[in-house]
Amino acid sequence: MIDAYEDPGTPDRRGGARYLWWLVTRQPGRCAAGAMFGSVWMVLLAATPYLMSRAIDDGLEPGDMGALVLWSGALFVVGAFNAWLSIMRHRTMTRVRMDANFRTVKVVVGQAVRLGSSLSRQMGAGEVVTIGVGDVQTISQSLTVVGPGVGAVVAYLVVAALLISVSPLLAAVVLLGIPVMVLLVGPLLGRLQGSEAEYRERQGVLTARIGDLAGGLRVLAGLGGKGLVSDAFRRDSQRLREQGYRVGAVTSWVQALGIGLPTLFLAVVTWLAARLAARGDITVGELVSVYGYVAVLVGPVSFWVECGYQISRGLVCARRVVGFLRLEPMPDTGSLDAPSEPSALYDPESGVRILPGRLTALVAEHPADAVTVLDRLGRYTPSDATWGGVRLDDIALPQLREHILLADHEADLFAGPLGESVGSGGTERSGAGNCAPSHLPPADAAPHATAPTEALLQALHTAAAEDIVQALPDGLSTHMAAQARNLSGGQRQRIRLARALLADPEILLAVEPTSALDAHTEATVAERLGKARHGRTTVVTTTSPLVLDRTDTVHYLVDGKVAASGGHHELLDTTPGYRALVARDNEEAVR
Repeated sequence: MIDAYEDPGTPDRRGGARYLWWLVTRQPGRCAAGAMFGSVWMVLLAATPYLMSRAIDDGLEPGDMGALVLWSGALFVVGAFNAWLSIMRHRTMTRVRMDANFRTVKVVVGQAVRLGSSLSRQMGAGEVVTIGVGDVQTISQSLTVVGPGVGAVVAYLVVAALLISVSPLLAAVVLLGIPVMVLLVGPLLGRLQGSEAEYRERQGVLTARIGDLAGGLRVLAGLGGKGLVSDAFRRDSQRLREQGYRVGAVTSWVQALGIGLPTLFLAVVTWLAARLAARGDITVGELVSVYGYVAVLVGPVSFWVECGYQISRGLVCARRVVGFLRLEPMPDTGSLDAPSEPSALYDPESGVRILPGRLTALVAEHPADAVTVLDRLGRYTPSDATWGGVRLDDIALPQLREHILLADHEADLFAGPLGESVGSGGTERSGAGNCAPSHLPPADAAPHATAPTEALLQALHTAAAEDIVQALPDGLSTHMAAQARNLSGGQRQRIRLARALLADPEILLAVEPTSALDAHTEATVAERLGKARHGRTTVVTTTSPLVLDRTDTVHYLVDGKVAASGGHHELLDTTPGYRALVARDNEEAVR
């Protein structure tokens, strides 16, 4: 089975069926073993009626006790051996499914990492979650066809050969009847694929909405919009439920036919065999064997229907995975090195020029305009932005990411120890400042945990996050839920800021780093941020006068363009629109 650190290989992205076949070819030995165990197991199931017929015809009917004991012993040995084969078949197929599951997970996670920041622009979070949670499991289940599915075909052929030796008529009925039953289920499988695809699509949309609700429930409640969003979610979930009923209706028919048709077929063949036995065309032992052969065939036919059902669902999910794997990250056309000395960032579309070594603020009537500027300056969207006179898209992307960090105030926080989420494993970097507090003891870590580094302590101090660590039961070792939802919005924002500061980039672009903080904490962060980032380029989007009062330069944006630039107090005196925007924010902060 695939190791946690093993390369999963290069998946076949040409289609859903090709991806499933790629999963099979990645473990050919195990799949072949599963097919062998499944085939021998089913064939020996078919051998049981034959041994019973021999015990009746050669031992019981003529009264030969020796022959009866011999064939009964053979029946016992075959049954015991088949029980062992059944265990090995199940064990092998479990490993096949687990390998496919883990391999697909590694491929999907690797693709998500490869896409990086472009992922959220190409696919919704709900779609990714649905792929990772549901589709991966369904794909692995569909590989059952390589074990019992192959065995069902072999058992079918063996039983047909055995029936020919008993009665060509019965053999013809079985050879023609079984394919007819499978064909009857075929149209339902096609319908199932369509219903399943629509259901999965709606499920992805609803999953994304659940995540949005969980993350913004407090805000919605504060704005009085919780009821409105709740009604919309209820309508969407009801539509998903109705679609689920349609999928379930088709699935129930598939499963009912998979069990009912073979049972009906068994009754028909048994009736024909009984008529032949009554006329003396076959012996009583052969009649028993025919019943046993057809009863054994109920299993293969059910496996075929089940495999068809699983493959139909697997193809739908594999197509979704392939669609995700076909996404491409933003192309890296750059080949130049980053500037060797501090240089200015310039966005010609907005007119924003960021001078090196300064704390600059972007103030916009529409906050999204300021974020768009940062996206261009961080090369997360195509633009003509330059750094030191060189276009950003001409600079190699790895170098750009090494020097420029865009810190979103809603960036993901992963589940796990708080120290790991902030980055306690990182090494201390230059430029961290020399005002780290001495009152945050390393004893806040759990026993045997690694003591926090000086750089981490400094980052927490700058973000005014020491009190968060001190209030937690195990300090930095306290386990955080996904997105750190066991913290308040302001605490999460400070943790995100501390993580960005710990990275200590040459250029930090921070989106609303203090928007969720109270006035006192915001003033503390604003004062410490300037000291900690002294001599390094820092850009923040904000309308808070507490932060603006401590900046070196402010760019006031109207409709995404620079309308005025200067110091905070200078703009208050000369720019009425800026004064009205900032004064309103100040009044809200006072309240």
